[in-house]
Amino acid sequence: MNENKRVTSIARKINISFWLKEVGNVIGINIIIALLIMGTWMYWCTTKLPDQVTGEHYYFNVNQEKHTLEYVIDGSDRKSYAYDFRDVRDLAAVPGIILLSAEGFVLFFALFRTSVVRRKLKPLNDLAVKAEQISKMSFEQNGMEDRKKHSDSKTTETIARDQMAHLEQAISHISPDDAEQGIHTGDKELKSIEIALNNLLRNMKENERRQVRFVSDASHELRTPIAVIQGYVNMLDRWGKEDEKVLTESIEALKNESQHMKELVEQLLFLARGDSGRNTLNKVKLDLNQMVSEVWEESQMIDGKHRYLFRGTDPAYMTGDIAMIKQSIRIFVQNAAKYSSDDADIILGVMLESGYVSYMIQDEGIGMESSDVVHIFERFYRSDEARNGETGGSGLGLSIAKWIIDAHSGTIQVVSRPEIGTRFIVRFPMCE
Repeated sequence: MNENKRVTSIARKINISFWLKEVGNVIGINIIIALLIMGTWMYWCTTKLPDQVTGEHYYFNVNQEKHTLEYVIDGSDRKSYAYDFRDVRDLAAVPGIILLSAEGFVLFFALFRTSVVRRKLKPLNDLAVKAEQISKMSFEQNGMEDRKKHSDSKTTETIARDQMAHLEQAISHISPDDAEQGIHTGDKELKSIEIALNNLLRNMKENERRQVRFVSDASHELRTPIAVIQGYVNMLDRWGKEDEKVLTESIEALKNESQHMKELVEQLLFLARGDSGRNTLNKVKLDLNQMVSEVWEESQMIDGKHRYLFRGTDPAYMTGDIAMIKQSIRIFVQNAAKYSSDDADIILGVMLESGYVSYMIQDEGIGMESSDVVHIFERFYRSDEARNGETGGSGLGLSIAKWIIDAHSGTIQVVSRPEIGTRFIVRFPMCE
Protein backbone atom coordinates (compact mmCIF):
# COMPACT_ATOMS: atom_id res chain seq x y z
CA MET A 1 0.00 0.00 0.00
CA ASN A 2 2.80 2.36 0.91
CA GLU A 3 4.52 1.42 -2.36
CA ASN A 4 1.43 2.47 -4.37
CA LYS A 5 1.26 5.82 -2.56
CA ARG A 6 4.91 6.47 -3.32
CA VAL A 7 4.44 5.73 -7.02
CA THR A 8 1.33 7.96 -7.12
CA SER A 9 3.24 10.83 -5.52
CA ILE A 10 6.06 10.51 -8.04
CA ALA A 11 3.58 10.34 -10.92
CA ARG A 12 1.82 13.50 -9.67
CA LYS A 13 5.10 15.44 -9.51
CA ILE A 14 6.05 14.33 -13.01
CA ASN A 15 2.61 15.29 -14.33
CA ILE A 16 2.76 18.79 -12.78
CA SER A 17 6.21 19.34 -14.29
CA PHE A 18 5.00 18.39 -17.79
CA TRP A 19 1.82 20.50 -17.33
CA LEU A 20 3.81 23.63 -16.55
CA LYS A 21 5.91 23.06 -19.65
CA GLU A 22 2.74 22.75 -21.73
CA VAL A 23 1.39 26.03 -20.29
CA GLY A 24 4.64 27.75 -21.28
CA ASN A 25 4.42 26.29 -24.80
CA VAL A 26 0.78 27.48 -25.18
CA ILE A 27 1.67 31.02 -24.08
CA GLY A 28 4.60 31.12 -26.51
CA ILE A 29 2.45 29.89 -29.40
CA ASN A 30 -0.26 32.49 -28.64
CA ILE A 31 2.32 35.28 -28.64
CA ILE A 32 3.64 34.15 -32.03
CA ILE A 33 0.08 33.97 -33.44
CA ALA A 34 -0.69 37.47 -32.13
CA LEU A 35 2.48 38.87 -33.73
CA LEU A 36 1.65 37.21 -37.04
CA ILE A 37 -1.90 38.65 -36.99
CA MET A 38 -0.53 42.09 -36.12
CA GLY A 39 2.09 41.96 -38.87
CA THR A 40 -0.48 40.80 -41.44
CA TRP A 41 -2.86 43.62 -40.47
CA MET A 42 -0.07 46.25 -40.73
CA TYR A 43 0.83 44.99 -44.18
CA TRP A 44 -2.84 45.09 -45.17
CA CYS A 45 -2.97 48.75 -44.06
CA THR A 46 -0.14 49.66 -46.43
CA THR A 47 -2.06 48.09 -49.33
CA LYS A 48 -5.03 50.38 -48.61
CA LEU A 49 -3.04 53.55 -49.39
CA PRO A 50 -4.18 55.50 -52.47
CA ASP A 51 -2.49 54.77 -55.77
CA GLN A 52 1.00 56.18 -56.23
CA VAL A 53 1.20 57.05 -52.53
CA THR A 54 3.91 55.37 -50.51
CA GLY A 55 4.39 55.30 -46.77
CA GLU A 56 7.24 57.29 -45.29
CA HIS A 57 6.65 56.98 -41.54
CA TYR A 58 4.88 54.22 -39.59
CA TYR A 59 3.87 54.46 -35.92
CA PHE A 60 1.14 53.78 -33.37
CA ASN A 61 -0.92 56.58 -31.85
CA VAL A 62 -3.53 56.71 -29.05
CA ASN A 63 -6.67 58.55 -30.18
CA GLN A 64 -7.89 60.41 -27.09
CA GLU A 65 -11.29 61.19 -28.58
CA LYS A 66 -12.15 57.63 -29.61
CA HIS A 67 -10.14 56.07 -26.77
CA THR A 68 -8.55 53.61 -29.14
CA LEU A 69 -5.15 52.65 -30.58
CA GLU A 70 -4.46 53.64 -34.18
CA TYR A 71 -1.83 52.57 -36.68
CA VAL A 72 -0.73 55.74 -38.54
CA ILE A 73 1.07 55.93 -41.89
CA ASP A 74 2.46 59.25 -43.11
CA GLY A 75 2.14 59.13 -46.89
CA SER A 76 4.32 60.66 -49.57
CA ASP A 77 1.42 63.04 -50.34
CA ARG A 78 1.99 64.61 -46.89
CA LYS A 79 -1.26 63.17 -45.51
CA SER A 80 -1.65 60.87 -42.57
CA TYR A 81 -3.72 57.70 -42.81
CA ALA A 82 -4.98 56.22 -39.53
CA TYR A 83 -6.31 52.68 -39.09
CA ASP A 84 -8.28 51.73 -35.98
CA PHE A 85 -6.87 48.73 -34.11
CA ARG A 86 -10.43 47.73 -33.15
CA ASP A 87 -10.91 46.53 -36.72
CA VAL A 88 -8.38 43.74 -36.33
CA ARG A 89 -9.55 43.09 -32.78
CA ASP A 90 -13.12 42.57 -33.92
CA LEU A 91 -11.95 40.40 -36.81
CA ALA A 92 -9.83 38.11 -34.59
CA ALA A 93 -12.17 38.05 -31.60
CA VAL A 94 -14.23 34.98 -32.50
CA PRO A 95 -11.29 32.79 -33.69
CA GLY A 96 -9.30 33.93 -30.66
CA ILE A 97 -12.04 32.96 -28.22
CA ILE A 98 -12.37 29.54 -29.86
CA LEU A 99 -8.60 28.96 -29.76
CA LEU A 100 -8.25 30.05 -26.12
CA SER A 101 -11.20 27.91 -25.07
CA ALA A 102 -9.70 24.86 -26.76
CA GLU A 103 -6.32 25.48 -25.16
CA GLY A 104 -7.93 25.96 -21.72
CA PHE A 105 -9.91 22.75 -22.14
CA VAL A 106 -6.76 20.78 -23.01
CA LEU A 107 -4.75 22.27 -20.14
CA PHE A 108 -7.54 21.60 -17.64
CA PHE A 109 -7.74 17.90 -18.44
CA ALA A 110 -3.93 17.66 -18.56
CA LEU A 111 -3.95 18.28 -14.81
CA PHE A 112 -5.62 14.89 -14.25
CA ARG A 113 -3.20 12.63 -16.13
CA THR A 114 -1.56 11.29 -13.00
CA SER A 115 -3.05 7.83 -13.56
CA VAL A 116 -1.59 7.70 -17.07
CA VAL A 117 1.87 8.59 -15.80
CA ARG A 118 1.49 6.07 -12.99
CA ARG A 119 0.66 3.35 -15.54
CA LYS A 120 3.78 4.25 -17.56
CA LEU A 121 5.92 4.02 -14.43
CA LYS A 122 4.60 0.57 -13.47
CA PRO A 123 7.26 -1.46 -15.41
CA LEU A 124 10.05 0.58 -13.83
CA ASN A 125 8.49 0.17 -10.39
CA ASP A 126 8.18 -3.60 -10.88
CA LEU A 127 11.83 -3.74 -11.90
CA ALA A 128 12.88 -1.81 -8.80
CA VAL A 129 10.80 -4.13 -6.55
CA LYS A 130 12.38 -7.19 -8.17
CA ALA A 131 15.88 -5.79 -7.68
CA GLU A 132 15.14 -5.14 -4.03
CA GLN A 133 13.87 -8.71 -3.57
CA ILE A 134 17.03 -10.10 -5.13
CA SER A 135 19.18 -7.97 -2.84
CA LYS A 136 17.34 -9.46 0.19
CA MET A 137 17.90 -13.09 -0.79
CA SER A 138 19.25 -15.34 1.96
CA PHE A 139 22.94 -16.09 2.31
CA GLU A 140 22.31 -19.78 1.57
CA GLN A 141 20.72 -18.97 -1.78
CA ASN A 142 23.62 -16.72 -2.71
CA GLY A 143 26.01 -19.43 -1.64
CA MET A 144 24.34 -22.01 -3.88
CA GLU A 145 24.48 -19.63 -6.84
CA ASP A 146 28.14 -18.89 -6.18
CA ARG A 147 29.02 -22.59 -6.01
CA LYS A 148 27.19 -23.25 -9.29
CA LYS A 149 28.96 -20.36 -11.00
CA HIS A 150 32.32 -21.50 -9.63
CA SER A 151 31.70 -25.02 -10.97
CA ASP A 152 30.81 -23.67 -14.42
CA SER A 153 33.86 -21.39 -14.37
CA LYS A 154 36.09 -24.30 -13.45
CA THR A 155 34.76 -26.37 -16.34
CA THR A 156 35.38 -23.52 -18.80
CA GLU A 157 38.88 -23.00 -17.43
CA THR A 158 39.69 -26.70 -17.87
CA ILE A 159 38.52 -26.66 -21.49
CA ALA A 160 40.57 -23.53 -22.23
CA ARG A 161 43.64 -25.10 -20.61
CA ASP A 162 43.31 -28.22 -22.76
CA GLN A 163 42.93 -26.13 -25.91
CA MET A 164 46.05 -24.11 -25.10
CA ALA A 165 47.96 -27.36 -24.49
CA HIS A 166 46.94 -28.63 -27.93
CA LEU A 167 48.01 -25.32 -29.47
CA GLU A 168 51.39 -25.35 -27.71
CA GLN A 169 51.97 -28.94 -28.85
CA ALA A 170 51.16 -28.01 -32.46
CA ILE A 171 53.53 -25.03 -32.35
CA SER A 172 56.36 -27.13 -30.85
CA HIS A 173 56.26 -29.49 -33.85
CA ILE A 174 56.85 -26.66 -36.34
CA SER A 175 60.23 -26.84 -38.08
CA PRO A 176 61.87 -23.44 -38.68
CA ASP A 177 63.42 -24.73 -41.92
CA ASP A 178 60.17 -25.92 -43.48
CA ALA A 179 58.51 -22.99 -45.24
CA GLU A 180 55.35 -24.92 -46.08
CA GLN A 181 54.64 -26.36 -42.65
CA GLY A 182 51.86 -24.79 -40.56
CA ILE A 183 49.97 -25.16 -37.31
CA HIS A 184 47.15 -27.73 -37.22
CA THR A 185 45.42 -28.74 -33.96
CA GLY A 186 42.23 -30.29 -35.34
CA ASP A 187 40.15 -28.21 -32.89
CA LYS A 188 37.41 -26.25 -34.66
CA GLU A 189 37.29 -23.64 -31.89
CA LEU A 190 40.99 -22.87 -32.49
CA LYS A 191 40.59 -22.57 -36.27
CA SER A 192 40.69 -18.74 -36.33
CA ILE A 193 43.80 -18.70 -34.11
CA GLU A 194 45.46 -21.27 -36.40
CA ILE A 195 44.83 -19.08 -39.45
CA ALA A 196 46.22 -15.98 -37.73
CA LEU A 197 49.35 -17.77 -36.50
CA ASN A 198 49.97 -19.43 -39.89
CA ASN A 199 49.72 -16.04 -41.61
CA LEU A 200 52.19 -14.61 -39.09
CA LEU A 201 54.60 -17.50 -39.64
CA ARG A 202 54.31 -17.14 -43.41
CA ASN A 203 55.14 -13.42 -43.24
CA MET A 204 58.07 -14.05 -40.88
CA LYS A 205 59.54 -16.71 -43.19
CA GLU A 206 59.09 -14.48 -46.23
CA ASN A 207 60.85 -11.61 -44.46
CA GLU A 208 63.63 -13.99 -43.45
CA ARG A 209 64.07 -15.11 -47.08
CA ARG A 210 64.22 -11.48 -48.23
CA GLN A 211 66.79 -10.64 -45.57
CA VAL A 212 68.98 -13.62 -46.48
CA ARG A 213 68.79 -12.75 -50.18
CA PHE A 214 69.51 -9.08 -49.45
CA VAL A 215 72.61 -9.92 -47.37
CA SER A 216 73.80 -12.39 -50.02
CA ASP A 217 73.34 -9.91 -52.87
CA ALA A 218 74.94 -7.08 -50.90
CA SER A 219 77.96 -9.29 -50.09
CA HIS A 220 78.29 -10.20 -53.77
CA GLU A 221 78.08 -6.56 -54.88
CA LEU A 222 80.68 -5.44 -52.35
CA ARG A 223 82.99 -8.37 -53.14
CA THR A 224 83.48 -7.22 -56.76
CA PRO A 225 84.88 -3.70 -56.11
CA ILE A 226 86.96 -4.99 -53.19
CA ALA A 227 88.52 -7.65 -55.48
CA VAL A 228 89.25 -5.02 -58.15
CA ILE A 229 90.84 -2.68 -55.59
CA GLN A 230 92.91 -5.56 -54.23
CA GLY A 231 94.10 -6.45 -57.74
CA TYR A 232 95.21 -2.94 -58.59
CA VAL A 233 96.92 -2.50 -55.22
CA ASN A 234 98.92 -5.68 -55.88
CA MET A 235 99.77 -4.42 -59.39
CA LEU A 236 100.92 -1.11 -57.93
CA ASP A 237 103.05 -2.93 -55.41
CA ARG A 238 104.76 -4.92 -58.15
CA TRP A 239 105.15 -2.52 -61.08
CA GLY A 240 103.55 0.79 -60.22
CA LYS A 241 106.56 2.17 -58.41
CA GLU A 242 108.57 2.24 -61.65
CA ASP A 243 105.99 2.15 -64.48
CA GLU A 244 104.16 5.50 -64.75
CA LYS A 245 101.51 4.06 -67.08
CA VAL A 246 100.61 1.32 -64.58
CA LEU A 247 100.56 3.92 -61.80
CA THR A 248 98.13 6.20 -63.67
CA GLU A 249 95.85 3.32 -64.68
CA SER A 250 95.80 1.92 -61.16
CA ILE A 251 95.01 5.26 -59.51
CA GLU A 252 92.12 5.89 -61.92
CA ALA A 253 90.72 2.40 -61.37
CA LEU A 254 91.04 2.73 -57.59
CA LYS A 255 89.20 6.06 -57.67
CA ASN A 256 86.38 4.62 -59.77
CA GLU A 257 85.95 1.46 -57.72
CA SER A 258 86.13 3.27 -54.38
CA GLN A 259 83.50 5.74 -55.60
CA HIS A 260 81.32 2.86 -56.78
CA MET A 261 81.70 1.11 -53.43
CA LYS A 262 80.92 4.33 -51.56
CA GLU A 263 77.71 4.80 -53.58
CA LEU A 264 76.75 1.17 -53.01
CA VAL A 265 77.26 1.43 -49.25
CA GLU A 266 75.25 4.68 -49.10
CA GLN A 267 72.41 3.05 -51.02
CA LEU A 268 72.47 0.01 -48.74
CA LEU A 269 72.38 2.25 -45.68
CA PHE A 270 69.49 4.26 -47.14
CA LEU A 271 67.41 1.11 -47.71
CA ALA A 272 68.35 -0.27 -44.29
CA ARG A 273 67.23 2.96 -42.61
CA GLY A 274 64.03 2.84 -44.65
CA ASP A 275 63.31 -0.74 -43.60
CA SER A 276 63.79 0.16 -39.94
CA GLY A 277 61.74 3.37 -40.21
CA ARG A 278 64.69 5.69 -39.51
CA ASN A 279 64.59 7.68 -42.75
CA THR A 280 63.13 11.08 -41.89
CA LEU A 281 61.02 13.05 -44.38
CA ASN A 282 60.90 16.85 -44.22
CA LYS A 283 57.64 17.34 -46.08
CA VAL A 284 56.76 20.79 -47.38
CA LYS A 285 54.57 22.17 -50.14
CA LEU A 286 56.57 22.00 -53.38
CA ASP A 287 56.08 22.55 -57.10
CA LEU A 288 56.71 19.27 -58.94
CA ASN A 289 56.98 21.15 -62.23
CA GLN A 290 59.91 23.13 -60.83
CA MET A 291 61.59 19.97 -59.46
CA VAL A 292 61.51 18.21 -62.86
CA SER A 293 62.64 21.39 -64.63
CA GLU A 294 65.72 21.64 -62.39
CA VAL A 295 66.67 17.99 -63.01
CA TRP A 296 66.20 18.58 -66.77
CA GLU A 297 68.56 21.56 -66.71
CA GLU A 298 71.26 19.77 -64.72
CA SER A 299 70.98 16.66 -66.95
CA GLN A 300 71.65 18.79 -70.03
CA MET A 301 74.80 20.17 -68.42
CA ILE A 302 76.10 16.82 -67.13
CA ASP A 303 75.26 14.55 -70.08
CA GLY A 304 76.05 15.78 -73.58
CA LYS A 305 75.45 12.41 -75.23
CA HIS A 306 71.62 12.53 -75.13
CA ARG A 307 68.96 15.07 -76.05
CA TYR A 308 66.83 16.04 -73.05
CA LEU A 309 63.36 17.42 -73.72
CA PHE A 310 61.06 18.99 -71.13
CA ARG A 311 57.26 19.19 -71.32
CA GLY A 312 56.16 21.36 -68.43
CA THR A 313 52.81 22.56 -67.19
CA ASP A 314 51.34 25.02 -64.73
CA PRO A 315 52.57 24.83 -61.12
CA ALA A 316 51.86 21.30 -59.87
CA TYR A 317 51.79 21.41 -56.09
CA MET A 318 52.25 18.41 -53.80
CA THR A 319 53.52 17.77 -50.28
CA GLY A 320 56.88 16.05 -50.04
CA ASP A 321 60.56 16.05 -49.16
CA ILE A 322 62.30 18.21 -51.78
CA ALA A 323 65.64 16.34 -51.70
CA MET A 324 64.06 12.89 -51.92
CA ILE A 325 61.59 13.78 -54.68
CA LYS A 326 64.44 15.22 -56.72
CA GLN A 327 66.51 12.10 -56.02
CA SER A 328 63.74 9.85 -57.35
CA ILE A 329 63.55 11.93 -60.56
CA ARG A 330 67.34 11.73 -61.00
CA ILE A 331 67.27 7.93 -60.59
CA PHE A 332 64.76 7.49 -63.42
CA VAL A 333 66.64 9.97 -65.66
CA GLN A 334 69.98 8.24 -65.02
CA ASN A 335 68.35 4.88 -65.69
CA ALA A 336 67.00 6.20 -69.00
CA ALA A 337 70.42 7.55 -70.03
CA LYS A 338 72.13 4.29 -69.03
CA TYR A 339 70.03 2.15 -71.35
CA SER A 340 69.68 4.59 -74.28
CA SER A 341 72.04 4.96 -77.20
CA ASP A 342 73.89 8.19 -77.89
CA ASP A 343 71.82 11.03 -79.42
CA ALA A 344 68.58 9.37 -78.24
CA ASP A 345 65.80 11.54 -76.85
CA ILE A 346 64.96 11.45 -73.14
CA ILE A 347 61.69 13.20 -72.32
CA LEU A 348 60.86 14.67 -68.92
CA GLY A 349 57.26 15.79 -68.40
CA VAL A 350 54.85 16.98 -65.72
CA MET A 351 51.07 16.47 -65.86
CA LEU A 352 48.04 17.55 -63.85
CA GLU A 353 45.28 15.00 -63.34
CA SER A 354 42.11 14.90 -61.29
CA GLY A 355 43.39 15.04 -57.70
CA TYR A 356 46.94 14.05 -58.71
CA VAL A 357 50.18 15.51 -60.05
CA SER A 358 52.63 13.30 -61.92
CA TYR A 359 55.99 13.32 -63.63
CA MET A 360 57.04 11.20 -66.61
CA ILE A 361 60.46 9.96 -67.73
CA GLN A 362 60.52 8.39 -71.20
CA ASP A 363 63.48 7.03 -73.17
CA GLU A 364 64.19 5.40 -76.53
CA GLY A 365 66.39 2.70 -74.99
CA ILE A 366 66.52 -1.06 -75.20
CA GLY A 367 63.28 -1.57 -73.27
CA MET A 368 62.28 -4.62 -71.26
CA GLU A 369 60.14 -7.72 -71.54
CA SER A 370 56.91 -7.75 -69.53
CA SER A 371 58.33 -10.60 -67.43
CA ASP A 372 61.16 -8.29 -66.33
CA VAL A 373 58.99 -5.23 -65.64
CA VAL A 374 57.30 -6.85 -62.63
CA HIS A 375 60.72 -7.36 -60.95
CA ILE A 376 62.62 -4.16 -61.74
CA PHE A 377 62.01 -2.61 -58.33
CA GLU A 378 63.41 -5.63 -56.48
CA ARG A 379 66.82 -5.09 -54.94
CA PHE A 380 69.77 -6.35 -57.02
CA TYR A 381 67.42 -7.78 -59.66
CA ARG A 382 69.26 -8.79 -62.84
CA SER A 383 67.19 -8.93 -66.00
CA ASP A 384 70.24 -9.23 -68.23
CA GLU A 385 73.67 -10.07 -66.84
CA ALA A 386 75.51 -8.89 -69.97
CA ARG A 387 73.65 -5.60 -70.05
CA ASN A 388 74.36 -4.97 -66.38
CA GLY A 389 77.99 -5.80 -66.88
CA GLU A 390 78.26 -3.20 -69.60
CA THR A 391 76.28 -0.45 -67.98
CA GLY A 392 77.40 -0.90 -64.40
CA GLY A 393 75.25 0.23 -61.51
CA SER A 394 74.38 -1.37 -58.21
CA GLY A 395 70.89 -2.55 -59.01
CA LEU A 396 69.52 -0.53 -56.09
CA GLY A 397 68.54 2.74 -57.78
CA LEU A 398 65.00 1.77 -58.74
CA SER A 399 64.46 0.16 -55.33
CA ILE A 400 65.40 3.45 -53.67
CA ALA A 401 63.12 5.40 -56.04
CA LYS A 402 60.21 3.11 -55.21
CA TRP A 403 60.81 3.50 -51.47
CA ILE A 404 60.75 7.29 -51.82
CA ILE A 405 57.56 7.22 -53.89
CA ASP A 406 55.83 4.80 -51.50
CA ALA A 407 56.81 7.05 -48.58
CA HIS A 408 54.97 9.91 -50.35
CA SER A 409 51.82 7.79 -51.04
CA GLY A 410 52.67 7.76 -54.73
CA THR A 411 52.28 5.15 -57.46
CA ILE A 412 54.48 4.09 -60.39
CA GLN A 413 53.25 3.06 -63.83
CA VAL A 414 55.74 1.35 -66.15
CA VAL A 415 55.28 0.86 -69.90
CA SER A 416 58.16 -0.83 -71.74
CA ARG A 417 58.72 -2.53 -75.08
CA PRO A 418 61.95 -4.25 -76.22
CA GLU A 419 63.97 -2.14 -78.68
CA ILE A 420 61.42 0.69 -78.40
CA GLY A 421 61.90 2.20 -74.94
CA THR A 422 60.51 2.63 -71.46
CA ARG A 423 58.19 5.16 -69.86
CA PHE A 424 57.85 5.71 -66.10
CA ILE A 425 54.87 7.73 -64.81
CA VAL A 426 54.92 8.61 -61.11
CA ARG A 427 51.75 10.03 -59.51
CA PHE A 428 51.36 11.85 -56.19
CA PRO A 429 48.29 13.24 -54.41
CA MET A 430 47.74 16.88 -55.35
CA CYS A 431 48.19 19.63 -52.75
CA GLU A 432 45.89 22.67 -53.03
